[in-house]
Amino acid sequence: MFAVRLVQLIEDHADNLSEGLLRKVRTSPRCSEVARRVPPEELKRRAHDVYHHLTDWLLNTTESEIEERYLGLGMRRARQGIPYSHVFWALRTTKEHLWDYLQREGLLDGPVELWGEMELLHCLERFFDSALYYTAVGYESVRQEHPADENAMQGSASR
Repeated sequence: MFAVRLVQLIEDHADNLSEGLLRKVRTSPRCSEVARRVPPEELKRRAHDVYHHLTDWLLNTTESEIEERYLGLGMRRARQGIPYSHVFWALRTTKEHLWDYLQREGLLDGPVELWGEMELLHCLERFFDSALYYTAVGYESVRQEHPADENAMQGSASR
């Protein structure tokens, strides 16, 4: 079993984590289109959901539930005309922000519960990799339905 105390700490600090993530997304040029086209409340709510319900995401959520959630996210972002690279970077930033928090709090430094911490990190990697994959699949499905929109989107992203 992974380090329950780490997950509990993350869940307890979900508000601060999601606010910090929102600041990072809004200031990063690599996901500026996400910040510009997605309402801040939605970004914060989605981040809060991941951070606050981390135990459920890692232990109780099936691959098909992750698929459903993130296919929908990818489709939504494609329909919003957000370049996939910006969507990818925003999801990557969600994971990196969590790593930064764990390191800043000194939670990954000591040998205490090392095995549990390693298992937690592995579960987080698996979750975020699945989220990225299914987001890409959802995004691509919209692009295949509307290939003309892709050309218009690429033109607007290069401006």
